[in-house]
Amino acid sequence: MRDISILKDALQAILKEKALEWTEKAVIELPKDLKHGDLATNIAMTLAKACGKAPRAIAEEITLELQKNPLFSKVEIAGPGFINVTFHDSFWHEQILHIEKASENFGSSLLGNKRKVNVEYVSANPTGPLHIGHGRGAAVGDSISRILRFANYDVSTEYYINDAGRQMRLLGLSTWLRVQELCNMPFEFPEDYYKGSYIIDIAKELLEKDPDLPKKENAEDICFEYAMTEILNGIKKDLDEFCVEHQVWFSEASLVDNGVVEKTLETLKEKGIAYESDGALWFRSTDFGDDKDRVLRKSDGFLTYFASDIAYHADKIARGFDEMVDIWGADHHGYIPRMSAAIANLGKNPKDDFAVILIQLVNLLRAGEPVAMSTRSGEFITLREVIDEVGVDAARFMFLSRKSDQSLDFDLELVKQRNLENPVYYVQYAHARIQTLLKRAENNGKTIGSVSSLEDIACLTDASDLNLIRYALHFEDAVEDAAKSKAVHIISFYLMDLAGKFHSYYANTPVLGGEDNLVRARLGLLRAVATVFKNGLKLLGVHAPDSM
Repeated sequence: MRDISILKDALQAILKEKALEWTEKAVIELPKDLKHGDLATNIAMTLAKACGKAPRAIAEEITLELQKNPLFSKVEIAGPGFINVTFHDSFWHEQILHIEKASENFGSSLLGNKRKVNVEYVSANPTGPLHIGHGRGAAVGDSISRILRFANYDVSTEYYINDAGRQMRLLGLSTWLRVQELCNMPFEFPEDYYKGSYIIDIAKELLEKDPDLPKKENAEDICFEYAMTEILNGIKKDLDEFCVEHQVWFSEASLVDNGVVEKTLETLKEKGIAYESDGALWFRSTDFGDDKDRVLRKSDGFLTYFASDIAYHADKIARGFDEMVDIWGADHHGYIPRMSAAIANLGKNPKDDFAVILIQLVNLLRAGEPVAMSTRSGEFITLREVIDEVGVDAARFMFLSRKSDQSLDFDLELVKQRNLENPVYYVQYAHARIQTLLKRAENNGKTIGSVSSLEDIACLTDASDLNLIRYALHFEDAVEDAAKSKAVHIISFYLMDLAGKFHSYYANTPVLGGEDNLVRARLGLLRAVATVFKNGLKLLGVHAPDSM
């Protein structure tokens, strides 16, 4: 945050004059009680050993220097050597002007330095419509991409289409069997076929378009191609309505057709990381902590998903990406070490250049009661059904309202309620309330032009005003923290906290009461807060309404 960086710069300048270095354990943080100042640091306590002095004596020397800084109104020592710093009110006033000037760019940073990042998410097999678990992964992946771009990363978004392998062949067979069933032809369902009613609908469409389909020798291939295309088009349509973007739709089959998989496997064999045994090709994953080696190509010649996945990441590296971010279901947790090992052997450092974000299950509720779902019977709640019932904004916000690797209770009735118990409404209503205040002021003939100088807001000296400014500035930290840790919930948590601060301020502060200069200044403050809400909600892919 701006205030933390200013204090740190001031402290480092003092240390430099004393030929001292910033210590690893030194921190600058917000005090638990704002009565103790705006910021606190333990720097003096961490220097005691190096200086051979008592922490309080060091703190006294540093305090004398800090007191010369015109930005600080008060610098005090607490306890054994903590230093508490309070900024002049004018510093906080300047931050309102900063937010006003930055506008839609407030919160952005140069952190990423245009580092090229590939973010791959959803990537569900095109064997059926997206369910709510896919929806959570879609929201997380899309929002991570927005956050990284806001933090100056060069981001490419991607969907990996699993259009090769056994599951896709089973899709074609399942559709073909439904066609035979509709035509009263003899057939037999295998145990693991796709049972969803959507397969029947696809079979009906096929027969309507081509009544002679059952007579054709390549009928099953036709069923496969049509079913995959229809399902994939449905996925694209649902994601588009869910405000989720994929710049690249990458075909798994293209890796096989273009020889990328074989080339990658040969590279691994040359490095001694892959070996032949019992007619199959194996990856030495036990060398990297796995409990057993993993098959790349089975004895029947068919490739495993792991082989294609390694080739896919090799292709990403070849395309020049500095970093790869994958969004996976939580059940793939055990897959991370072996993929990291593969990436290390492809010339990348998995610690810095490869990140996996795990998406935990969504428990769908209705008024607190679980909604029954069964993937075995082909019955499940689709993302489309959730969007149709609660809307895009509510669905996205709820998916992002918890850490992605924690299970999420999603209550359909709760997110439709128009009250402050609903977290989506709670945050959106904060923005709408500010816009309503601005409109009411305009209707009352109040001057609400944008504040442009410190004189316009110098009257903001009440603790409630300054605290709201202070917390609005935390957005800059929230964005950087979310980008560094690739954790969207940091933004949603921050917005809910800011909404709480605002709703309390609104309830206790007569914004439109008092002298015109105070009204103008407070409206300027609230415009800045509204900018933060709008920018933060945009990172979540959620609208900031002007009225509710």
